[in-house]
Amino acid sequence: MSSGKDYDYLIKFLALGDSGVGKTSFLYQYTEGFFQQQFISTVGIDFREKRLIYRGDGAGRSQGVHLQLWDTAGQEKYKTIFPSQSTHAYCENPDIILCGNKVDLVEERVVSEQRAKDVAEKLGFAYIETSAATGQNVETAVNQLLDAVMKRMEVAVDSSRLPGRRGRSKRLLMNEDDEAEDVNSQCSC
Repeated sequence: MSSGKDYDYLIKFLALGDSGVGKTSFLYQYTEGFFQQQFISTVGIDFREKRLIYRGDGAGRSQGVHLQLWDTAGQEKYKTIFPSQSTHAYCENPDIILCGNKVDLVEERVVSEQRAKDVAEKLGFAYIETSAATGQNVETAVNQLLDAVMKRMEVAVDSSRLPGRRGRSKRLLMNEDDEAEDVNSQCSC
């Protein structure tokens, strides 16, 4: 880990959902390892943090990751926060995982697993059922999202090293007539 920090990447995840679906409890379970029994409605936006070592598939070197997990209010009056946060994503199609939380409350279930999977598939999202109360799949959900983000970043870094990418210095090659040719003249975007 370099540049005086104790992590290589700062990654921000945004938890979105209606009021009472368990966003705050989910984040407490992930960061602290316990279920927050008391319901406290989030006002505006809050965040939790966790540092970890990301090993990916084990082939590359380990990466220090500082996660900021943004906890948003689900009430309608705070909906204006979301567009400003979502528009600052690193790409047009950010990685999203749809979590069906509170699966421990079997008797109170409103949406079937199949219906949720169908909606997620239609939207192009991964789907996982979780329980902040028991911890079921909480870490798995965050790890799936982290894997997707890290893979996307790896591809972006690798492709930025190719000729013709924006932000890279131009490379010149000498041709047979001792004239310089701009290798980046053909965009490979």
